[in-house]
Amino acid sequence: MTDTATSPPPPASLPTRREQYAYCQRIGTRWKDNDVYGHVNNIDYYSFFDTVINTWLIREGGLDIHHGDTIGFCAESHCRYLKALAFPDAVDAALRVAHLGRSSVRYEIALFREGDVEPAAEGWFVHVFVDRAQRRPTPLPEPMRTALGRLQMPPARIAP
Repeated sequence: MTDTATSPPPPASLPTRREQYAYCQRIGTRWKDNDVYGHVNNIDYYSFFDTVINTWLIREGGLDIHHGDTIGFCAESHCRYLKALAFPDAVDAALRVAHLGRSSVRYEIALFREGDVEPAAEGWFVHVFVDRAQRRPTPLPEPMRTALGRLQMPPARIAP
C-alpha cells in the first residue's frame, strides 16, 4: 500500500487531556466487560477505539458499512494502559486525527473514566480505505475526508 499513516510514534510524554481531542463519545461498560481480575479486559479497550471511530465515520462521514464502495481496514493499532476501568464505569472515548492521507488516516484516541481529566488509556489506530470489491487502496470519498478533517489537531504525543 503506497499511502499509509503508519509513522513512528512521537516521543513519550505525559498522558493527554480531554481538551486535546476534537470529539468525545460516552460509552457504557457492561458487566461482561470485566474479566476475572475485576477490571475491563484489555481487548475491550480496542472495542471502545473501534466504536468511537466507526460512530464518527458512519454519522459524520457517510460510511455505509453494509453497501458502500469504500471500506476501512485496520492496518495498525496500539494501546497504552494507564488506569483500570471497571463495570459500571462510563467511558468517554476522545478522538482526533493526527494524519489524513490519500487513502488512510491515523487516529489518536484516549479513554477517560467519566469525570477524570487524565486518561485510563490512550493509543492510535490506522485505517486504510479500500475498494470493497477489489480490496485495493482507494482515495477517501470527499464527505468522509471533510468529516475527518474536522477532527484534525496537532499530535497528542502518545508514547509507544
